[in-house]
Amino acid sequence: MTEQRVKWACDYCTFENWLSAIKCTMCRAPRQRGPIITEEPYKNRPDLDPNVEWDPPRTESGSSLLICPDSSARPRVRPSSMAEIASKWSCQMCTYLNWPRAIRCTQCLCQRPKAGSPTESPQTSGSNAGCRPAVHSPVDTCEEYNDRNRLNTHQQYWTCAACTYQNWPRTTKCVVCNLPKPNNQEAIDSPECAEPSPLINEQDMARWRGNGSGSQGQRRSPPMAKRDDRVKMDFQRIELAAGAMSREEQEVDFKKLKQIRNRMKKTDWLFLSACAGVVEGDLAAVEAYKSSGGDIARQLTADEVQLLNRSSAFDVGFTLVHLAIRFQRQDMLAILLTEVNQQAAKCIPSMVCPELTEQIRREIAASLHQRKGDFACYFLTDLVTFTLPADIEDLPPAVQEKLLDEVLDRDVQKELEEESPVINWSMELGTRLDSRLYALWNRTAGDCLLDSVLQATWGIYDKDSVLRKTLHDSLHDCSHWFYTRWKEWESWYSQSFGLHFSLREEQWQEDWAFILSLASQPGASLEQTHIFVLAHILRRPIIVYGVKYYKSFRGETLGYTRFQGVYLPLLWEQSFCWKSPIALGYTRGHFSALVAMENDGYDNRGAGANLNTDDDVTVTFLPLVDSDRKLLHIHFLSAQEMGNEEQQEKLLREWLDCCVTDGGMLAAMQKSSRRRNHPLVTQMVEKWLDRYRQLRPCASLSDGEEEDDDDE
Repeated sequence: MTEQRVKWACDYCTFENWLSAIKCTMCRAPRQRGPIITEEPYKNRPDLDPNVEWDPPRTESGSSLLICPDSSARPRVRPSSMAEIASKWSCQMCTYLNWPRAIRCTQCLCQRPKAGSPTESPQTSGSNAGCRPAVHSPVDTCEEYNDRNRLNTHQQYWTCAACTYQNWPRTTKCVVCNLPKPNNQEAIDSPECAEPSPLINEQDMARWRGNGSGSQGQRRSPPMAKRDDRVKMDFQRIELAAGAMSREEQEVDFKKLKQIRNRMKKTDWLFLSACAGVVEGDLAAVEAYKSSGGDIARQLTADEVQLLNRSSAFDVGFTLVHLAIRFQRQDMLAILLTEVNQQAAKCIPSMVCPELTEQIRREIAASLHQRKGDFACYFLTDLVTFTLPADIEDLPPAVQEKLLDEVLDRDVQKELEEESPVINWSMELGTRLDSRLYALWNRTAGDCLLDSVLQATWGIYDKDSVLRKTLHDSLHDCSHWFYTRWKEWESWYSQSFGLHFSLREEQWQEDWAFILSLASQPGASLEQTHIFVLAHILRRPIIVYGVKYYKSFRGETLGYTRFQGVYLPLLWEQSFCWKSPIALGYTRGHFSALVAMENDGYDNRGAGANLNTDDDVTVTFLPLVDSDRKLLHIHFLSAQEMGNEEQQEKLLREWLDCCVTDGGMLAAMQKSSRRRNHPLVTQMVEKWLDRYRQLRPCASLSDGEEEDDDDE
């Protein structure tokens, strides 16, 4: 005996409800005077098991089936005829084909249009062609009911703050970007309370279509994604997003972002561009901000973080240094940690005399030769040491101060002298022996090591990358010699600091290949190995006075430096090298040339040593110990050369002209002479000094006028 079932259809969502229901089970709409439907569900299948889901045969004239009593079963609906499908009306927002009785769109809940053609067929609508099946292809109405029922469920989604994806309430992380669910996340209003956005994310639509194409039982409706308006800034890497929210909130947020943009200046845009450049690895954006005089210690504000719209990368209070550390941008960190004073215009000898500078560069290229034999390393044939002329002290105090401001790096000088006593800490060397060191201003690019080496010798920059090319060729042609020293030194250094590890030969080769690649890339930061090779090219020792730790502008320790120490040309014969060293300074990823000022002679300042020099020779005493009177490290020693402090001191005396001062300090003597110096360098320094000598009459005249005014 079959059971007859009676239902009524909802006017809003067309859901068939039981006759006893006074509200729609799906959308909770009150019951209207809808049609009464009478059916016999099991007439054609008396042997049907009610617990087993099945798909009955579908024919245009067959009996219709309604929803089974089991709520988890798949709903069966009567297949629609051709006329019923053609009578549907298309939504203006989402182009969904709705039943004629529906007064709101089942897909997006938009109002049914009062004017226009509500029965637009899929053939006549261009936008419907790719979304709805044609008339001759019957629509799977069961699937439409499933999609509609899922969309009408009273679920409150939460929106991800990073990717604006709408997640289900029970999920603790975003299914797209794995961002944790915030505690105070406001859920999206249910469909009966708010009007969702008709826009659907393309990735979500593709995911929905992919899931739906596999099987009908697992087909899912596309999630309702919110509008994500992106506004392009003047700098193409910064995008402004209005956020995923309702239309009213979106308009308010867009107005706020627009007000923030209107208040921003060119420096602000450069700062945001530099922040995005650190994340994306764009070094040009960072250099553009720094060259414009931007503050490296500037912190991101809440408004700027909102403009950047990437909470996973940018945090309030972060600086460019913090971002470089987070994303491990070592090349950018070296540039950011080198603060250059942009207020005072720099004027060094090579800038004043461009013609002489070019002649000096050609002279350097001509003096480079390659040694024949197994150790085919390049070397310089001339011994040149740059010093500041003694005539500077004859200038008026105002002109002298101006000259020093333009040729010296005051920030580096202050850090090496005051913040960490690395140079000029000995009163005996600085005052009595007149061996004060001055840090020359240098470019902040990755070529600062090569520039500082040429500044300490010839007084110019490595603008044409002549020294970098020589460095690369020497490393390549003598790779076996330098590789053996480097590998042995690195192994000993790691063990001395308690880092007990061993690398395979393949790993050593990979690290060595990276060192070789750095030498061939203009602007790439160099390492200790490259200083060791430069000592062989110069055929003279290099002493590096540097800080021990990387520190930010707040004083935070960022890492340990390994540059300070003595680099000897150990692979040459001692008779082939000079014993007069050059001095370099290292501060926060930046190298500077440390030079002395000429003096009138050291006939009575031998410090207990027999110098045998004439009055024209300038001798600068460079300490071989630090401020704690500990001997400086000698880099890249072999196992036979390593030993105690006495053996290392003996090695220093063999490779440098050393002496012990009256205070018991071991120092190396750097000798330079005007007559022995290169004539082009002397001529360049004289022309540079004449520029300041011309300012002397004006200063004297102004002083005389002030005296006359006082007399009156």
